Order: sequence, then C-alpha cells, then structure tokens
Amino acid sequence: MTGSRVVAVGHYQPSKVLTNDDLAGLVDTSDEWIRSRVGIVTRHIGGPDEPVDELAAHAAAKALASAGLTPADIDLVLVATSTAEHRSPNMAARVAARLGMGSPAVMDLNVVCAGFTHALATADHTLRAGAARRALVIGADKMGDIADWSDRTTCVLVGDGAGAAVVEAVEEGQEAGIGPVLWGSVPEMGNAVRIEGTPPRFAQEGQSVYRWATTQLPPIAREVCARAGLTPEDLAAVVLHQANLRIIEPVAQRIGAVNAVVARDVVESGNTSAASIPMALSKLVERGEISSGDPVLLFGFGGNLSYAGQVIRCP
Repeated sequence: MTGSRVVAVGHYQPSKVLTNDDLAGLVDTSDEWIRSRVGIVTRHIGGPDEPVDELAAHAAAKALASAGLTPADIDLVLVATSTAEHRSPNMAARVAARLGMGSPAVMDLNVVCAGFTHALATADHTLRAGAARRALVIGADKMGDIADWSDRTTCVLVGDGAGAAVVEAVEEGQEAGIGPVLWGSVPEMGNAVRIEGTPPRFAQEGQSVYRWATTQLPPIAREVCARAGLTPEDLAAVVLHQANLRIIEPVAQRIGAVNAVVARDVVESGNTSAASIPMALSKLVERGEISSGDPVLLFGFGGNLSYAGQVIRCP
C-alpha cells in the first residue's frame, strides 16, 4: 500500500451539560473567572452508567455509518485513552465487543492529550505496511472521573467525550490522505501534566504547560506542514488539542495559518484529552465548515509532555 486516508469521522458526548454557573456552586469560581482564563463555557460529563468504552462505541458507530461500512469491515481498532477504568480487556476490545466485530486487532494507546494523533499515525503506518486494510481510530476519555472537583484550577477544564475516524488503505496510484507524522516528547517536563494516585487524579502545572505550548509548539507545527509539502497558508483548518482557548488561539496565530478555520470546541466541550481532536474535527465536518479534500492540520500535545501532528485531507 502507498498510504491511507480518513474516510469518515464521528463523535459522541454524554447528555449532561455542566455550566460554569454549576461549577460556581461546587468550588470558589465564577463564569467570568473561567471564561477569562480558559475560555470554557460548558462541558459534558458522563454518569457512572456511561463507561469510556460506551462513549467510544457510539462515536465509532457514527463514523462507520458515515463511511457506509459495517463493523465487520474493520480489521484494526486503536483506542487512545488515559482514563480506562480496567486494564483488561482493553478499551479497544471492549469497543469491538460492543459493536459486534469479527476478529480485529485491538490495541490501546496512552499518550494522554496527544493520544489521537499518535493513534492515527500508528494506523497509517500499519496500513502502509499491509498489516491491516481498514482501521477504527478512536480518542475517548472521561476526564470527569479523574478530576479533583475541589480544585478550581483543574476541575473547570475537564469534560467527557469520544471521537472516531475510519481509516482505509489507498492503492498504488491513489493519493494518500494522511501526511507524515512529526512526533516527540519532553521527558524532563513530564510531571507538568499528571494523572496519578489511587484513585487517580488529574493535576498540572498550568503556567509551565502554557509557556511550553505557546513557545515551543508553533515551529513544530510548521514543520508538520512542510513534511506534508504545504505551507501554513495552504491549510483550510487547524485542529489543535482543545486544552485551553488561551493556548489554542496564540498557537494557531503563531503557526501562520491565516486562511484556516481554527477549531474552538473547547468552549462548549472543555478539555476532553484524547477525544478533543477527533471530536472537534467531526463537528467541523458535520457543520460543513470544511469540505472534502481540504488540508487540515491535526496537532495533539499535553501529557508526558508529548506532541504529534499530521496534515490530513478532510473526508
């Protein structure tokens, strides 16, 4: 095979919406305080009867329906998550069982907020090698389950959800729709974003993450474009990890994608970790803000501190 392409996307969020005013009843905060610091207005929070694999399966089913495929057409399932409640069966196996799949390969990836772009690159490489024909790539997290709801600096950030993409191999002579990945990490700064303890809790050093993201990531994102044979001006959309509006907007500006739609799903969904990029992408497609074939930069960053990005062609 000569490459792969994203043929469809889908997303899913729990029905319960938690507003900033709701949070003001839990911790010492306010709608104005949250909007001015992180730009978030609402977030969706799943209940105890909505496990991560259920969110993931809903998003995957939507993507499959959009692609006109059945679960039997998929031979690889990759799930990016850092909030799996159980170690085994893994999340991918649970999703495969929910969807009634045949015998796909099933793997989870834990690269936290950069998980989806890592998983998409892994699927692309696997399909290029001929080890699979079609893949489901899912980002799904329930950050509400690991939030410290007494810490106003972190609990205001998080939300729950899932996003999925159907990826298929392209034959020789067809144009690939997923560009080369650029990925890496800064291990010495890994403790800046943490999910630790029993029960696990999310914590971060917000200022360190902000400085790293806004200064170090724009040149890396520009190099992602160069590897795809494009300039930032060629991009139709930029979908960054939806961490914080005060990170998304300056990073997007410094990349130089002056003609691109910038995804701002964080405003209504909060930080959904590995789910944020596919969910934001799916919403842009659903609303018709980008068209089939448009070049879109996907760029994940966060825990470890890890990053991964690629330019894809919109399904």
